[in-house]
Amino acid sequence: MELRSVEELMDLLHACRGAWDTPVFPRSRLHPSGGRPVGDPVDLHDHALQTAALLRRGRPSDKELQVAGLVHDIGHLLRPGDDAGHADHAADAIRPLLGERVSRLVRLHVAAKRYLATASPRGLPPRSTSTPAAQGGAMTPREATAFEHDPLAEDAVTLWQADDAGKVVGLYAGDMEDWRTVLELVAERSARLGAVD
Repeated sequence: MELRSVEELMDLLHACRGAWDTPVFPRSRLHPSGGRPVGDPVDLHDHALQTAALLRRGRPSDKELQVAGLVHDIGHLLRPGDDAGHADHAADAIRPLLGERVSRLVRLHVAAKRYLATASPRGLPPRSTSTPAAQGGAMTPREATAFEHDPLAEDAVTLWQADDAGKVVGLYAGDMEDWRTVLELVAERSARLGAVD
């Protein structure tokens, strides 16, 4: 699926309300060894808003990074149950509308997690140590070096850190409609750049 309009994207983002990062309702997703819930404690809607708000606070002038935070997990909605491929599905869907940089940041947010699992595994929060294996595992030294040399590596790590922090139950981070204008600006800029190419 490729998204061609902000309206289509807004419809998908609104559909994230009540949708989770795995297809099973979170209260019934219990870890077999400890009885604690598996997966994110908030739905994709609240997670998107929290992630984008954190990026807006930390990088107020980088609208593309903020938008990447807003849309980074829509792959869970596009292909439920495909945790390993969710970043690729989201990146492919938004690329025609939001452009190459936003798409690459979305694609790289899982790589950033894998990189951090390699570079500083003790630095990953406990809830994040269970998913790298399902998303490719820790990086090999060659993969880590390639990631470090990617011009978007630092931004991808920033996105993943906001992704990891944007999972607070009950935290109000604004309304989805508040992001429509920002999405339109990024989409217009992407269309202008595409017209120049």
